[in-house]
Formats: sequence, C-alpha cells, structure tokens
Amino acid sequence: MKLPKMENPQRYSGLYIVDFGDHSGVGFLAEEVAELLESEQYAHITIYKIHRAYPDGTLEIRGVRRETFQLESGMFFYAEDENTARGDYDRLAECPKQIDPPARAKLHLAQLPSGQYLTALIYPAEYEEEFGRWLLDCEYRTAGPAAGGISQVELYYRQNPTVLERKQLFNSQSVAFRGQMLLEAAKKAVVR
Repeated sequence: MKLPKMENPQRYSGLYIVDFGDHSGVGFLAEEVAELLESEQYAHITIYKIHRAYPDGTLEIRGVRRETFQLESGMFFYAEDENTARGDYDRLAECPKQIDPPARAKLHLAQLPSGQYLTALIYPAEYEEEFGRWLLDCEYRTAGPAAGGISQVELYYRQNPTVLERKQLFNSQSVAFRGQMLLEAAKKAVVR
C-alpha cells in the first residue's frame, strides 16, 4: 500500500486509511468507513486506523476488522438505587457540554429485570479507545461497579431493560461525507 505525502500529518491521528486495492485514501472518519463497507462497490476494502502520526510523515497504523464497523460497544455504570443511577446519568449527560464526545452515542438510564439500576453509554465499537479517553477527560466518576465492551452491550440488550430515560449524544465537530460526496472522496488520496 502506497500512501500519499501529507501536509501536517499529526492531524490525521484517529482517522482511517482505506486501501481500495488500486489506490488508498487517507483521512476517513469511522462513519464514512462504515458507509463504504455497506456499499457493494467497496465491500472488499482494507481498513487501517492511524494511532499516531509524526511530523516526518511516519504513521503508526493498525488494521481494523470490517466487522468492527457493525458492532456496538459500551460502558455500563451500575448503582444501588434509582437516585444514584440518576445522578450518574445526569453527570454523564452533562459531559458533552464540556467536551464533545468522539462520536454519536446512546445514553440510557435503565432498570434491569433483576431490579438493579444502571447508566448505559452505547457507541460504535470502532470508538472504544476514544470513549475511554473521553470519560477520563470529562473526569466522569461513578460510585458503583462498571463494565464495558461489546459483550456487555449484547448482555444488556438480552436482559431487555426498562429504559427510564434516554438521550442521544452527538459530536458537533464531525462532518462526514455522505452519498455521492463520499463516493467522490473515495477516489482521492487525501480525503481531508
């Protein structure tokens, strides 16, 4: 895979490289990669995430499985009672006012059939690391135990919780290419 020369390569950390076979493109958002994978034309692509980029153009990249873009991951914060869970939920709902979340996410205040209360933060699996950092940056704290990961999301849905309150969190900075604009961007060596 041959990558283009990039100006200011550090700004590409956290973005994706897509190897289309006959060329590659640098600077895709996760949402764009997911949309490309949904198209029949680009179902064969190979995806890499840029973890670090250095001023000399050197990149630290890691391959990403296609399936990752179809999965959800999450963090689940358990509480002893509804008031504690509601406090966790309210504090987490305030975090986007301080720092944009890395991507769109679902926030639930829920009660499990067992009677236990929890706050659930569910997001695209490809943003696992970014949401972990975001929670640290927001200095989010909870009193009870926490669990996270793809398997925890599956368990949460299987338990059929009663959602008492829900909210969507959005990244205000994320402007993804869609439709025809994305198909045009796929032809470029440097997308952003």
